[in-house]
Amino acid sequence: MSKVVSKIGTIRKNDEEIFQFLSDFRNFTPLVPEDKIQNWQAEEEVCHLEISGVGKTGMKMVEKEPNKLIKITSYKETPFDFNLWVQLKQVEENDTKIRITAEAQLSPFLKPVISKHLQKGLDAMVDKMTEFFNNDKHL
Repeated sequence: MSKVVSKIGTIRKNDEEIFQFLSDFRNFTPLVPEDKIQNWQAEEEVCHLEISGVGKTGMKMVEKEPNKLIKITSYKETPFDFNLWVQLKQVEENDTKIRITAEAQLSPFLKPVISKHLQKGLDAMVDKMTEFFNNDKHL
């Protein structure tokens, strides 16, 4: 398994508000980068999408620890198995840190190529989430 950890983002909201929003894939629509993701379809705990250069994939929420953790795994038509952990840590009122960790089952041939893109993708997701929540766009 290859493991990649995003940078840490800071959101000026409490962890409960962020967790409630991120616990439902249907809320993710404004976070989806349209230039890299097509055919976004979401239910509360399952989503399907196509990633440019990767192909069709699906994700499913498999564990939720209120206000702290959302664990997501690959689901159905995926080119490789993976797990994502969205971690939240509130350090004080309206100051929550967010980090995303990914583990993927990659062949030794694909590992160097995919790991670099995965790192950039995870960091971009953290940037998008911090910008989104800090600009109150979801209210």
